[in-house]
Amino acid sequence: MSERQANCPSCGAPVQFRWSSAVQTVCPFCRSILVRDDLDLKNVGQVADLPPDPSPIQLLTEGVYKGKGFQVVGRILYEYEQGGWNEWHIVFSDGASGWLSDAQLQYAVSFRSGGGEPLPPSAQVSAGTRLRFQETEYEVSTMTLAMYKGVEGELPFPYFGKTDMIFADLRTSGRSFGTLDYSEEPPLLFLGEWVEFEDLNLKNLRQFEGWA
Repeated sequence: MSERQANCPSCGAPVQFRWSSAVQTVCPFCRSILVRDDLDLKNVGQVADLPPDPSPIQLLTEGVYKGKGFQVVGRILYEYEQGGWNEWHIVFSDGASGWLSDAQLQYAVSFRSGGGEPLPPSAQVSAGTRLRFQETEYEVSTMTLAMYKGVEGELPFPYFGKTDMIFADLRTSGRSFGTLDYSEEPPLLFLGEWVEFEDLNLKNLRQFEGWA
């Protein structure tokens, strides 16, 4: 990862980009949401205080997936009727970008998939719908209506000011999984697999009171 630095247009504080391809970040001083064009930064809003989070993962947590080291550089936080989850933006040592989903002690790594057939609109997808991506058969397990609760750190695309959005969770009989993300038009597809927390070899985790 190649680090670059600019100044926040709102408070003038230095803003450091740990990932050279980041499009959005949050000023750690005034919490302005900053979208960049090269190193010209535009303030597009402000992040409210994020709700308490039980996840041990945090910005700058490091880990390993399939033999490649990665670092957590950003987060999108969602809530829905049964709780909430984090989408941690992770950047690998070779510059590749992915996501580490963190929901109720379940973890998955995924990557954006594109360039294939047009994705079905949400009106054509429901629980039980079968879809095929990259020669793998998926079944829609749930359609989740989620609320955007905030962001922090660096993201690969502008993401702010969202309201309610729909996600279709794609399951298989094995470890493969996917998500159809209808927060954008056209929708986005993310494919990946479930992982065990211990297998990620995470370090620089948050410490909670009572931990040894």
